[in-house]
Amino acid sequence: MAKQSIVKEFILFVKHEKKWWMIPLVGVLLVVGMLIVFASNSPLAPFLYPLF
Repeated sequence: MAKQSIVKEFILFVKHEKKWWMIPLVGVLLVVGMLIVFASNSPLAPFLYPLF
């Protein structure tokens, strides 16, 4: 439930402050973070390290 609250607050902030440029930035940061987490636990990790 706390996660939904954070997402809801972020969406309301973006709407209220008209900071639409933040949505792609946060999306890219989340994707890169997930890639790092999943790559560290994968047998393919040595092949993904050159990407960073």
